[in-house]
Amino acid sequence: MKKIFKISVVFLLVFVLHVNAQRIKDIAYIQGNSSVQLFGYGLVVGLARTGDSQTQQFTIQSISSMLKKFGITVSQSQIRTRNVAAVMVTATISSFLKPGTKFDVTVSSIGDARSLQGGTLLLTPLSSFGGSEIYAFAQGPLSVGGFDYSTPSGNRIARNHVLTGRVPQGGIMQGNAKVMKDTMSVVHIYLKDPNLITLNNIVKAINTNFNNQIASAVDPSEVTVKVPAKFKTNPLEFLAQLEGLNVEEDYPAKVVLNERTGTVVAGANVKIKPVTISHGGMNIIIRNYPIISQPGAFSNGNTVVMDNMIPYVQRDSTNVVAINGASTVQEVANALNSLKVEPQDIIEIFQALKEAGALVGELVIL
Repeated sequence: MKKIFKISVVFLLVFVLHVNAQRIKDIAYIQGNSSVQLFGYGLVVGLARTGDSQTQQFTIQSISSMLKKFGITVSQSQIRTRNVAAVMVTATISSFLKPGTKFDVTVSSIGDARSLQGGTLLLTPLSSFGGSEIYAFAQGPLSVGGFDYSTPSGNRIARNHVLTGRVPQGGIMQGNAKVMKDTMSVVHIYLKDPNLITLNNIVKAINTNFNNQIASAVDPSEVTVKVPAKFKTNPLEFLAQLEGLNVEEDYPAKVVLNERTGTVVAGANVKIKPVTISHGGMNIIIRNYPIISQPGAFSNGNTVVMDNMIPYVQRDSTNVVAINGASTVQEVANALNSLKVEPQDIIEIFQALKEAGALVGELVIL
């Protein structure tokens, strides 16, 4: 009997291609044009006995308070909550949404409900942190995208997570989260990923496009722009032109290695200096030589079989490749492919290149 174990890792090598230009709105955002996070506490009804149990007092209190608004008074000890679940409702919206605009909301159970499938979210107010001002209301049937069924005998079949769902277009804005000023004199641009080279490119692009020195850098993540006189009464037109400007973005020279999945992602500016790499594959072979112990006649003994496994190591022919240097991502890929190495060794090669000083870039190991 022979067992062969090959050391293997799922391998995926991804090279990020360099993009010459990006719009300012894709790599930065303008002050005020951001997102607002809303949340609220509500109830989901209509569940098929998969809601919160009697031990969840906040659910019982919520049901009692809701019924009182309709003029119905019920003792909390008489309320059964298996068809109702207490939930948190969350949403991230644009700061410029106007009243009447609809948006999606996410609903998540906070009690001991087993499933939100088939439920309907009751009218829930949504506010920002602190809850001092209500920006929107949410209501509607949940879309869970899965199922969870159980039988009295204990059998269960489930797919996806059923304690979180969405209400498509279930939220409706009631007030303005942010009001744009009719006039402004200075616009602040913030980079999503602070970078001095990208920042300098933004300043140059703005000053060149508007033929004026209106943009200046404050720090590695902020650019201030003076609004030209002709746009002071119509700032939205100026912001639209500003966001649409194309800017060359700088990418760091970085290689990210995920040892758990064998994934390697190399940035556009990664380079390899001239280097020689020697690589050899290895197989581990374990052979089994069973030893059988046979008892003597009429001894009432039992036959015993012992597995005597002996490991052997075999090495494949070693490849030696000289790399004269790689200055682009494609050259890096060609250099590594020329080694014809097994997938499990590519991460070790990158680590060895970094230790030898041949890899120009940052090495990040997850």
